[in-house]
Amino acid sequence: MLSRTAPSPVDPPPLPHSRGLLSSAVLGMMRGESPMRADPADADPYGDDLQLALYCCYELHYRGFAGVPDDREWEPGLLAVRRELERVFERALRADVPAADGSRTEDTAELDGLLVEPVDGRGPSWHLRRDGTLAQLREYVALRSLYHLKEADPQAWVIPRLSGPAKAALVSVEHDEYGAGDPDRMHAHLFAEMMASLGLSTAYGHYLDAAPATTLAEVNLMSLCGLHRRLRGALVGQFAAVELTSSPGSERLVRAMRRLDCPAAAIAFYDEHVEADAVHEQMVRHGVIAPLLAAEPALAGDVVFGVRASGFLGERFGDALLDAWEQGRSALLVPLPDAPVLAGSAR
Repeated sequence: MLSRTAPSPVDPPPLPHSRGLLSSAVLGMMRGESPMRADPADADPYGDDLQLALYCCYELHYRGFAGVPDDREWEPGLLAVRRELERVFERALRADVPAADGSRTEDTAELDGLLVEPVDGRGPSWHLRRDGTLAQLREYVALRSLYHLKEADPQAWVIPRLSGPAKAALVSVEHDEYGAGDPDRMHAHLFAEMMASLGLSTAYGHYLDAAPATTLAEVNLMSLCGLHRRLRGALVGQFAAVELTSSPGSERLVRAMRRLDCPAAAIAFYDEHVEADAVHEQMVRHGVIAPLLAAEPALAGDVVFGVRASGFLGERFGDALLDAWEQGRSALLVPLPDAPVLAGSAR
């Protein structure tokens, strides 16, 4: 299907600024400088330095960075550093996330729990729906762009690691994420249109320097699980956690945007997810997870780990945003410029 809009230039983002010894070492190696000695074991596993370093290593497998040769993706020194960063991050997650017993019963209960919506919950979408400001909404969207401008890409890594019905169902979900053949309906494209309508830059990776570690960690979990075959069950669990909880959160964000009189182009992205993810919930649960665990029951504990790790990092992200907003400060490391006057309001 032909796109109705001209393709955008595919320009990789510039390298970000470092945030400590680890990220300085990684960015230096990408620029071809002599390796610096930095021990990931000494770093905060959820801190800005380690999370940025890991994010940059992973980004070589996506769009890369301006000025970094493509063959650095498989540079042995960078891969070795990435592996050490991953070990620290995964070890912390497994220590902080309740261990699964590996039973199918526990897996079912975990998924059932995702469908229980609190009457009046705490989280960014709840806050934005009730009384969030346009400035806070723009910050939320800017931070989410680190994932949504490559939406579904981390999950695509798991496709060749599945087989049979589970593979077919996951590909069906991914097909929808990529617009069901229509590039103008790709979720990443819809997100970019929302950003533009809110006066935000749509350039891929533009807000990397502004994104705190809590934002990077959520994306890093997806890449970690997607790039390791041994974590294929965890990636499916992470994907399930997103798809099973997305529809209600998207509905709250639609209501928030209407309350703030946002343009129709801003609302379209989350409006699409209200319906699409309600369908995906059933496809992921019954079409992907059920046949996957029927074929590979030993992966049940990994699926639960993916669900719980996603929830753990999601709560940290949400708490960081709400804490910043409650204190009257920006949730970004680099605050956004003032919002422009929005054209084409929803009313």
